[in-house]
Amino acid sequence: MASALRDRSASASIPSFTADTLGHIPVPSLFTVSPQTAAWLWTTLAVVAGLLVLEQSVWRYKKRHLPGDSWTIPIIGKFADSMKPTMEGYMRQWNSGALSAISVFNIFIVMASSNDFSRKILNSPSYAEPCLVHSAKQILRPDNWVFLTGKVHVEYRKVLNTLFTRKALGIYTHVQDLITRKYIKQWLADAAKDPSAKPIMMTCRDLNMETSLKVFCGPHIDDVAAREIADRYWDITVALELVNFPLALPGTKVYRAIQCRKIALKHLENAAAKSKQAMAAGKEPEGMLDHWVRTMSEPGYKGRKDFSDLEMAMVVFSFLFASQDAMSSGLIYGFQHLADHPEIYRKVLEEQERVRGGDPDRPLTLEMLDDMPYLRAFVRESMRVKPPVTMVPYKTLKAFPISDDYTVPAGSMVIPSFYNSLHDPEVFPAPDELRPERWLDPNGSANQNPKNYLVFGSGPHKCIGLEYAMMNIALVLADAVMLMDWEHVKTEKSDKVQIIATLFPQDGCLMKFRPRTRA
Repeated sequence: MASALRDRSASASIPSFTADTLGHIPVPSLFTVSPQTAAWLWTTLAVVAGLLVLEQSVWRYKKRHLPGDSWTIPIIGKFADSMKPTMEGYMRQWNSGALSAISVFNIFIVMASSNDFSRKILNSPSYAEPCLVHSAKQILRPDNWVFLTGKVHVEYRKVLNTLFTRKALGIYTHVQDLITRKYIKQWLADAAKDPSAKPIMMTCRDLNMETSLKVFCGPHIDDVAAREIADRYWDITVALELVNFPLALPGTKVYRAIQCRKIALKHLENAAAKSKQAMAAGKEPEGMLDHWVRTMSEPGYKGRKDFSDLEMAMVVFSFLFASQDAMSSGLIYGFQHLADHPEIYRKVLEEQERVRGGDPDRPLTLEMLDDMPYLRAFVRESMRVKPPVTMVPYKTLKAFPISDDYTVPAGSMVIPSFYNSLHDPEVFPAPDELRPERWLDPNGSANQNPKNYLVFGSGPHKCIGLEYAMMNIALVLADAVMLMDWEHVKTEKSDKVQIIATLFPQDGCLMKFRPRTRA
C-alpha cells in the first residue's frame, strides 16, 4: 500500500484544465491601464501642462521688461514670501527697479519704489483705486466711504474735513490729555509693583484705542463698550495683512475680524444716536460725533446733513482702522527713538519745561502744542525714519500707462511704496539718522521737498486725519517726558521690524518706566 501511494504521488501531475485556468488568470499591474483610463490620464496631463505653460506665458507677457523672476512659481507665485514679509525682502524688491513685478496666486502685482511712480499711482484716480488688502471690503463693509471714488468721494470728504478743523482739534486735545495722564499713572503704578522691562506694544495700542474712542464718541460710549472693542480689535489688525485666506470661514482671521466689526458698529451706532440726542438738547460738543452733529446744524453749513446712525458709525470705524495701528507704531517708535537718543530727549524736555513753565500738571492745549516746534519736528522725523505704513495697495481700473515704455494691465494690483521716498539721500542727507533739526530750517531740503514726505500718502485719498495723528503722538510724548523717565532695554530684535498691518519692533519695545525725578 505504501509503495502504491508513493508511485501515485510521484506520478501525479496537475490536471490539464487546472493548468490552463491558472495560465489565463490576469495578474494586476501598476503599469497596466485600460485604453480608456490611459486616454483620460494623458488628456489630464496635457490640460495641466497647457495651463502651466499659459500661466508662465501670461506672466512673461504682463511683466515684459520689468525686473522680476523670469518664471513664476506655478499657481502660488510669491505666496510663501508674502506670508512672512520682511523689510529686507521688501528692500530687495524696491531696489530691483523703480517698477518691478511679482505674482501671488495669479494676482499680477507691480511694485513702484520711486517717488515719481508712487505719486503717479496715488494721484491717478481714473486709472487706479485703493484696494488696501483683499479682505478690506469684507471687514470694513463695501459700502464704507473709504471705497468711494470720483466726485462722490470728493463731496463726502469735504464733509469729513470739518471734523479736523482747528476748532475740532481743540476739543480733542482736552480729551487726549486726560486719557494720556490716566494711562501714564497706571504705567507708573504697574512699574512700582514690577520694575522689570516689559514690551509696550500692546500698552500703547490700548492707550491709542481708548483715546480714539473717547475723542470720536465723547461720553456716548461707556467703558464696557470701549473695552470690548479694544479687546477684539487685534482680530482686525491681523486680518489686514497683505495676504490672508480670502474666505470668511469660521475660525479664519477674516471671519474673526468681521465679528469684531459687527460688535464695534453696534456700539458706535448707539453712540451716534446718543450724540444726536445730546446736541438736540443743547449740550456742548465733547467729541467728534458731537462736533459733526453740531456743525451740520449751523446756519452757514452747506454740506450733506442726512447721515444715518449707521453711516456715522462706519465713518468712525474707518477712522479707528486708519489711526489705531499707524498711531500705535508711531508712538512706540517715538518712545524708542527718544530713549535711544538722549541728546534729543533732553531738547524735547527743555522745550516742555519752557512751554509749561516747569509745571507738569498744566493741561496741554492746542496753542501750547503750536509752541513746541522741536517736538513736532521730532515726531515728523521719527515717522520718516520708521514710517508706520510703507505701502498702500491699489487696483488698476483699466490699462494704466504708468511710464513711456510700460503699461500696467487692467485688473492688476499696483503698489506705491513710501520707504525710498522717505529715505532719499538727496532730500534727507544721512537718511537713516534721526535728525529732527532737518525740519526746523524752512529752506532746508526736507521742507523744500514736501512731495517726498509720503508718511500719510498723497492725492485724493491722502490721510484725512494726519493732523490729529501727529498731534496725538506729540501730546503723549509731551506728557510722558514731563511725568516719567524711561529706559529702553535693547535686544537683538529691537532694530528689526515686524510687519503686521504696520511696522513694529520685533521685540515689542521693552521699556522700564519710573517717575521723573525733579530738582
